[in-house]
Amino acid sequence: MPRRMVTLFPGVGFFPQNKYTAEACEDIVCGMRKRIIILGSTGSIGRAALEVIDALGDAVEVVGLAAGANARLLAEQAASFDVKRIAIASETGYEELRKHAPPGLEILAGATGATELVLGGEADLVIAAIVGAAGLPATLAAVDRGMDVALANKESLVVAGSLIIPLARQRNCRLIPVDSEHSAVFQALRGGEKEEVRRIILTASGGPFRTWPPEKIAQASLEEALRHPTWKMGPKITIDSATMMNKALEVIEAVWLFGLDAHQVEVLVHPESIVHAMVEYRDGSVIAQMGAPDMKTPIQYAITFPKRTPGLAETLRWNEIGSLNFEPPDHTRFPALKLGYDAARGGGSSGAVLNAANEAAVELFRGGKIRFGEIADLAAKVCSRHRVIEQPALDDLLESDAWARQEVNECCHHQ
Repeated sequence: MPRRMVTLFPGVGFFPQNKYTAEACEDIVCGMRKRIIILGSTGSIGRAALEVIDALGDAVEVVGLAAGANARLLAEQAASFDVKRIAIASETGYEELRKHAPPGLEILAGATGATELVLGGEADLVIAAIVGAAGLPATLAAVDRGMDVALANKESLVVAGSLIIPLARQRNCRLIPVDSEHSAVFQALRGGEKEEVRRIILTASGGPFRTWPPEKIAQASLEEALRHPTWKMGPKITIDSATMMNKALEVIEAVWLFGLDAHQVEVLVHPESIVHAMVEYRDGSVIAQMGAPDMKTPIQYAITFPKRTPGLAETLRWNEIGSLNFEPPDHTRFPALKLGYDAARGGGSSGAVLNAANEAAVELFRGGKIRFGEIADLAAKVCSRHRVIEQPALDDLLESDAWARQEVNECCHHQ
């Protein structure tokens, strides 16, 4: 029996409508085994998603996995969850998989493998967790096919929100945020209507350098940048958290995802990482979503939405917390944050250029070619040179992405 479609996000922006019938909810969550494709299954989000799926038992079936280069782990995941179709971007990884693959396992390879996995399969939900702009083509393919997308790849909206949001409406697919902050907003927005929202507040831990002087931050080592105080994440997003570029990108994502203006999205530093986001309504009421800093909670909510089931994350021990602290972000320490607001206001190709410049700069830092403080400086320099394309097509966005990466490398070469 075909699944009943429920309109969750009417009008501008994706806001829950709060008009679910018991029958509709049963169709979405309980009426059939939910088939899931995980893009980026060997990364931190992908691994956590598989833990959640394993705990959910027979309610969920994994029908596809895609990874970058970790052939051994991908093979183990496919065997553990009896997955028959997988994709790997690395050619050497493909050769390793092909040598040891069991009979009946279909392996797709190369840069288009994840997209082919989506186009050639049937799924009720695609968990988009490939890091960076590399996840955009497969995410677009899922949206174009009308598949619901659990969006952990914020870069897809940062780069191509102007394409993804209208296409999602046209194809009647749901974008369910997995980022802890956007999942928190998504949950808190169920307490009101879009026109009642005054602002949303995204929280940031402040990373490892929250109290460091700017001159010391500029010289931070890779090891220091990867030492996040509250979250366990992959290296790229951990570095982005240390620069607060991660929060800059989240501002852009929130503007697209929730149909807000940039001035309606604010950031507060919250070292405990317990309050993930808040929504302030025009009557002065504030609804906050709180929980332990564990990505399995928003992942599970995206999978079981709109239902809630017992979870794997540790519950909060309120008697041990003591206090919750909030402070405004220090733009001297974290100049990257302003770049996110500038790109959100600039629109068009601005997000694509900021994201690409940051990705290229982070790679240079990880390779020991630039100092930590130069990541945001290089991104700012490249963004200032970009002539914004106001209504870009996909080719325009890809060209802007390639241009920004080249500019970063040329700037580094001439330093």
